[in-house]
Amino acid sequence: MRSITPTQRIITIAGVAGSLIGATLAGPLAATAANTGSTNQLAAASASPSASAGTFKSNEDATHEAGESATVEAQENAGQRPGGGSGKFTPNENAAHEQGESAAREAQENAGQRPTVP
Repeated sequence: MRSITPTQRIITIAGVAGSLIGATLAGPLAATAANTGSTNQLAAASASPSASAGTFKSNEDATHEAGESATVEAQENAGQRPGGGSGKFTPNENAAHEQGESAAREAQENAGQRPTVP
């Protein structure tokens, strides 16, 4: 078995340290860049009504739009969260939606609460 020289050891340590620093700095930047202007499913999920939600981003996916009422679309186009995020909560009981829902979220919906969990 061959050992590495002190120079090789320093170069290896510097490379590993540089990679860790690069990942620490570039990771959050890449995640932010990937979400900017995005209308994918992840953005739609983060736009669910809750007290802690940030800026509302409408889900403009064609499949989603096909089942949307004119009232909801008008609210989205005005930059408003459909339903305003206040008032009576009405859960989405669509079978396709229910399949991806956690037990905790379903329990909140059944209790008439706006879900705070995915």
